[in-house]
Amino acid sequence: MDGTIVDTEPFWFIAQHKLAAEFGVSWTEEQAKLLIGSALSNSAKVMQDAGIDMGIDDIISTLTASVQNQVTADVIWRPGAKELLAELREQCIPCVLVTMSHHPLAAEVLSHLPEGTFEFMITGDMVTQGKPHPEPYLMAAELLGKTVENLSINRCVAIEDSRPGLASAHASGAVALGVPNLVTLMESPGLTLWPTLGGMTVADLQGLVEERALVSGRN
Repeated sequence: MDGTIVDTEPFWFIAQHKLAAEFGVSWTEEQAKLLIGSALSNSAKVMQDAGIDMGIDDIISTLTASVQNQVTADVIWRPGAKELLAELREQCIPCVLVTMSHHPLAAEVLSHLPEGTFEFMITGDMVTQGKPHPEPYLMAAELLGKTVENLSINRCVAIEDSRPGLASAHASGAVALGVPNLVTLMESPGLTLWPTLGGMTVADLQGLVEERALVSGRN
């Protein structure tokens, strides 16, 4: 969600800088970038180690509330995201939101999209191990498989803008698609990179799935 569908990463940076300033802690943009895509518990631990004298849950709550307030005031969509989601919905292809943001923030973002855009969401407060662990995507596939007959995760496309997110997607067995935002993503086996979702269609996503099937067949 963050950085892939909506451009909330600057909001997280603002929230982190504000919290760090309250404790007189120096916090740089480079430090903030290192947290992109990680489980909020991991990010909170990093900030705690940097000198934020608060509990992990309190740090998460403070950051999330700040970002949620900013999203409520101004939702900035990533190029092509809303259009691709609309086409997927029109073609009755089920989508699941898998995010390390917690439920309140994810629900706020979804409130700005047409009803039925996502079947359900997997949020950071629903899993025991966040990204880069594959649990979030495995949970999404398991739950979606209860309503989609013969669902195979290797025919699911996971779209991510972060390194932890792509690691999670790849480890789960999904077709991992990287669309860089604030962090440079590196080419690697089993990973496809697109410069943007702008102009991309369902047919392009289907091409990725078919390509995966061909490679698997050759192996």
